[in-house]
Amino acid sequence: MFARLSAIAIAAVTAWPVWAAPSDDLLKALGVDQIIAVMRTEGLEYGDELAQDMLPGGRSPAWSAAVSSIYDTDQMYDTVRDGVAQSLGDQDLTPLLDYLGTEEGKRVVALEIDARQALVEPAAEDVARSTFRDLDGTGNPRLAQLDRLVDANDLVEANVTGALNASYNFYTGLAEGGALEMSEDEILSDVWDQEEETRQDTREWLYGYMLLAYGPLSNEALGEYIDISSSEAGQAMNRALFTGFNTMYDNISRQLGLAAAGQMQAQDL
Repeated sequence: MFARLSAIAIAAVTAWPVWAAPSDDLLKALGVDQIIAVMRTEGLEYGDELAQDMLPGGRSPAWSAAVSSIYDTDQMYDTVRDGVAQSLGDQDLTPLLDYLGTEEGKRVVALEIDARQALVEPAAEDVARSTFRDLDGTGNPRLAQLDRLVDANDLVEANVTGALNASYNFYTGLAEGGALEMSEDEILSDVWDQEEETRQDTREWLYGYMLLAYGPLSNEALGEYIDISSSEAGQAMNRALFTGFNTMYDNISRQLGLAAAGQMQAQDL
């Protein structure tokens, strides 16, 4: 249900107000607040990597504070919530909410969240990727099922688009902050040069994640999930999630670029 970027803390959501929109009920059923908590953990680790790669003095208290502020889970959730609500409009979510309210639906969501949390650890991610590489091209029936899910919601390409847009926004932030002397055309060219590598990396991560998340499901249970995800309502849900999460990552990426530029200039003084 969740892809890498789109496919996700505020304090645990205890109850929705009586006026909550159906899209709010959907986000609650999907455990989006928990996914965003994982994304914050991923983001803080990514911030450490950026400091090591880009800042002459490495990570500083000021940088850590900036990254922590950027990955503010309240802001992240609000951005996703707004994007999902606008994208869904008056879409009838009853079939989705009915499925997610079943024991099987709740189990699928829990498995997705657990897998996302597990892949925070590099060793677990390496194993997941290796599992997919070993199965890729072998005609494995579970991969064939997952192909249906990926194709129905264009998961690889949607993730690639999101990743490239995030990269563009990071470069833009660096340029706006005065740390990068590149024109918009040069930034776009550099980003597009990453397309094929990004596609290969995305496909490997996505399938590794899905093999881990849905591994405990029977073929029948996974097939039922794929059917609901491939329905009109399911496709609308996935488009809405990409809208919300990609907007969130675009904002974060630009802020990271600006923050990195500020740190680089401060360390040069």
